[in-house]
Amino acid sequence: MPEYYILFLFFLIFFSSSSHASVQDFCVADLKGPDGPAGYPCKSPANVTVSDFVFSGLAKGGNTTNIIQAAVTPAFVAQFPGVNGLGLSMARLDLAPGGVIPFHTHPGASEILVVTRGHITAGFVSSASTVYLETLKKGDVMVFPQGLLHFQVNAAKIHSSAFVSFSSASPGLQILDFALFANNLPSALVGQTTFLDLAQIKKLKGVLGGTG
Repeated sequence: MPEYYILFLFFLIFFSSSSHASVQDFCVADLKGPDGPAGYPCKSPANVTVSDFVFSGLAKGGNTTNIIQAAVTPAFVAQFPGVNGLGLSMARLDLAPGGVIPFHTHPGASEILVVTRGHITAGFVSSASTVYLETLKKGDVMVFPQGLLHFQVNAAKIHSSAFVSFSSASPGLQILDFALFANNLPSALVGQTTFLDLAQIKKLKGVLGGTG
């Protein structure tokens, strides 16, 4: 087959697939509409202002007076409509001494973290149960692949903080401890599936608000 014919076919396929790409500059979320797999519907461009593309909520640390002694301040599409459809978002982590972001997963996004103060021990577990663990200092960056269980713990005697970025405007969140102990799943069934002592399960359900 002549080389020019192969190139012709390549460009034909490329431009055919590209013809369906969005020609919109942006799609600022209309938060009054439904949130679906493709995100929120677009706000009318006539109603879009620069404030849709600016978010100041990460300037101040979150309240760490809670059971995990930590706070997550999100800049997801629900708080920052300008990221709708762009495949990215951010959040701020604040951890008091002893603070922890428990094992959790983001079903819809990978995550990258940069430490801005203190030291944070962070890690994730692969589907092969391999642990990847490191204590990060200011300026260090770590990535957490999409869907894998991961955590962050304050490894300093002072307040530690970090900023994280996600590969989705709505990364989703499931916290392992809450999934196990903050619901109405019968304690006996939790014991069967986790091999934990029944008394410990009931104690954790009591702490996290679960029943059963």
